[in-house]
Amino acid sequence: MGNLPSTAEMERAYRKSDSTYDGVFFLGVRTTGVFCRPSCGARKPLPQNVEYFATPREAVFAGYRPCKRCQPLSAIGEPPDWAGRLLTEIERDPSRRFTDQSLRSMDIDPARARRFFNKNYGMTFQAYCRGRRLGKAFERIRKGDKLDDVTLGHGYESHSGFREAFARTFGTPPGKADGMECITVAWIESPLGPLVAGATEKDLVLLEFTDRRMLEAQISTLGRLFKRPIVPGENDLLKQLRGELKLYFAGELRKFTVPLAFPGSEFQQRVWKGLLSIPYGSTLSYEALAEKVKAPRAQRAVGHTNGLNRIAILIPCHRVVNKDGKLGGYGGGLWRKRALLDLERGERVYTSPPEMI
Repeated sequence: MGNLPSTAEMERAYRKSDSTYDGVFFLGVRTTGVFCRPSCGARKPLPQNVEYFATPREAVFAGYRPCKRCQPLSAIGEPPDWAGRLLTEIERDPSRRFTDQSLRSMDIDPARARRFFNKNYGMTFQAYCRGRRLGKAFERIRKGDKLDDVTLGHGYESHSGFREAFARTFGTPPGKADGMECITVAWIESPLGPLVAGATEKDLVLLEFTDRRMLEAQISTLGRLFKRPIVPGENDLLKQLRGELKLYFAGELRKFTVPLAFPGSEFQQRVWKGLLSIPYGSTLSYEALAEKVKAPRAQRAVGHTNGLNRIAILIPCHRVVNKDGKLGGYGGGLWRKRALLDLERGERVYTSPPEMI
C-alpha cells in the first residue's frame, strides 16, 4: 500500500512544482478529471479540488485520466509499457470498442491483456472497458443529462443498443438509474501485493488479493447477491479502508472500524461471524471453529465456507489453522497467511513469496 506524505506536504509539493516528489504521489483534480505529477506545470488547482494517490493505477480506478502535459503514466510505478498504452487509450476514448484485431494492431496480445486485467483488476479486459464506458454514462444520467446525448456520446448508435448494454451491466434500464447505488471497486497496494476492494456507499463487500484464483467468481457472486452494478471508482468508504489497512500493516491497528456486509446462507453467516470473533494475534483450529458456530460435525463445511470469505484480512480467515498447528489452506497463498499471522504477533512481514526473497 502506498505510504503517502502528509496532506500539507503534498499540497506544498504540487504548489511548488517540486519534481523530487514525482513518483511519490499523484494528484487527481476533481474539476478537470485529470491526474498529474506534482511537478506538472499546469495551473494549480485549489486544495479542496484535489485528492491524492500513491500510484497511477489508483488514480485511473478513481476515474481520472492522465494529464497530457506531464504524462504521469511515465512515472515510477507505472504498469508495463503495453498496459500503460492500453489504459491511456481507454481513458482517452471510453466509447471505443477494443477487439482482438484492434489489440493486435497495437502490438498487444489479446490473451496477455485478458490475463493482465484478470490478475490485476479482478475483471476481464472487456468488462473493464464496459465498466468505464457505462460508468461514465451512468454518471451523466444521474446528473440529469438527456438520454439522447448520453447514448450518442458513448459509442451507441441507437437507444435500444444502449438500453440493452446498460441494463445488462447495471441491472436496470437507464431511465430508472437515478438514485441507484453501485458497488465501487478500486485497486489498493499492500506490502503483501495488490488488493481489489469493493464497497457500496455504506459497507465494504469485497477485499481480495488480485492473484487469487477465485477472484472473478467472487465478483460475479457480488453482482448476483447485491443486484448492483460493479464499476471502477472511489468512494469515502474505500478511502477509510486504505487508511485503516495502512495502520494495520504498520502494526498500529488491531481492530477495523470499516462497516462490512457479507450476505450468505444462515450457516455461512455463522461461520463468518465466528471468524470475526477470533482476537487479533490469536488462531483457532477448524475443529474449534466448528464447535464455536455450533456445527461440531461440519468441520469440512466450515473449512469450505472459510474459503468462500469475500473480505480478506478484515474477516480474518487467516487466523484459522489445522488442529496440529500447521497453517492449512488460504486463498491468498500460504506465504501471505504466514505473513499476516507474523504481523499480528509483532514479527516480520514478507513482502514477496518466501521463495522469491
